[in-house]
Amino acid sequence: MADEAKSKGNAAFSSGNYEEAIKHFSEAIALAPTNHVLYSNRSAAYASLHKYNEALQDAKKTVEIKADWSKGYSRLGAAYVGLGKYDDAISSYKKGLEFDPSNEALKSGLADAQAASRSRAASSPFGNIFQGPELWAKLTADPKTRLYLQQPDFVKMIQDVQKNPNNINIYLNDQRMMQVLGVLLNVNLRNATSEEDAFEHTSSPKPQQKREPERQPETQPEPMDIPDEEKEKKARKAEAQKEKELGNAAYKKKDFEVAIQHYSKAMDLDDEDISYLTNRAAVYLEMGKYEDCIKDCDKAVERGRELHSDYKMIARALTRKGTAYVKMAICSKDYEPAIETFQKALTEHRNPDTLKKLNEAEKAKKDLEQQEDFDPNLADEEREKGNEFFKQQQYPEAIKHYTEALRRNPNDARVYSNRAACYTKLAALPEGLKDANKCIELDPSFTKGYSRKAAIQFFMKEYDKAMETYQVSGQIPCDTYSFLFSSCAYAISVYISSSS
Repeated sequence: MADEAKSKGNAAFSSGNYEEAIKHFSEAIALAPTNHVLYSNRSAAYASLHKYNEALQDAKKTVEIKADWSKGYSRLGAAYVGLGKYDDAISSYKKGLEFDPSNEALKSGLADAQAASRSRAASSPFGNIFQGPELWAKLTADPKTRLYLQQPDFVKMIQDVQKNPNNINIYLNDQRMMQVLGVLLNVNLRNATSEEDAFEHTSSPKPQQKREPERQPETQPEPMDIPDEEKEKKARKAEAQKEKELGNAAYKKKDFEVAIQHYSKAMDLDDEDISYLTNRAAVYLEMGKYEDCIKDCDKAVERGRELHSDYKMIARALTRKGTAYVKMAICSKDYEPAIETFQKALTEHRNPDTLKKLNEAEKAKKDLEQQEDFDPNLADEEREKGNEFFKQQQYPEAIKHYTEALRRNPNDARVYSNRAACYTKLAALPEGLKDANKCIELDPSFTKGYSRKAAIQFFMKEYDKAMETYQVSGQIPCDTYSFLFSSCAYAISVYISSSS
């Protein structure tokens, strides 16, 4: 059944076994190929393994099946971010927000994608000149680069730099790239490729050597200012650390307002350490100012990406943000933003504490859903409907109603017993045994649960276990079960005599 495979996949994902999760989600998709949630879950598992191409395909399938489901666009954006396609990620997150403007997970993903896009653009001084349609027009207009366009490796090199401007450093030794830079920057970058150039370079070493000592006195005053700047910077960092320590001390004393003042001052002194932001976020969390906590965590993630901070620090900020969402969910009853934030933190750094928080949030979400569905009266109605179908020997329909009854009241041992009987009739013995065990777990005094279990064990030819189950029940079975009991005893005696 697709739901069972899905549940196994969710359990494997929560425990960090993403390969196994993908296997189970794939099995569920084979059984229910139009279920958009299954593709979404498998996309998340692929993304956790950094298999972003596969994650992208599943995310696309998700929004193809259900175009108005905002979470599908969250998966799509995450896959694009993993592939470094930040513009596509931004478009995906914005599309999702059109359907659900208040979705915090989409807002957070959009902010991260925009920050990453800005960070990448700022990291390469040549990033902008390789963007736009005029690039190819300029290369075609120049006589030299026009010939290069006929070379496949040259075209691939330019396309690679377009995708990631930082890759230009890989190709700077290629004379063709130098020619391209000359054309795009509208400057003449000369190369010592002709005999005249070579002569000029070899005939001028002596003037260069004479000029060097003349320039040295001019550059001597400049380095003298550098140590002062470094000293000032170090002093500010040291002062910031003192403020942080004072903030920590105030936090331990639960003097939160004073702690915030010290952390804020530390941030003013040194904006290259995001721990001041995460610490202040922790204070806001203790004060119950969850929105302020989330804002500081978002700032920490954005600034951390700009500074290429340790991934553990990024994960810490995301975990703290997820914790704030959990606190907010007590009132909002929406655990999804917390779950997605914890999952994002785990992709940065697999921390046991974060994994524990994720499992707790998922359990809280499941418990909340069960509470919302809980209705004993409806459960009894569904159980009666199941009984009618059972009498008519329409076992699949009976199972359907028994399952709905359990959704409305998961603590009714009678329903598990009835569904176990249906599974037995359909020869689905493992499923029946599972329901019989659950029936006994919920009500150990309910003798029919033992009868169901023993009958299933008999049909599975586990005669010794069936006998043991009958004995544990504390009674000798009657009617049909009396026959099964006798059959078990006979089967065991035949087995013993044949063995001897």
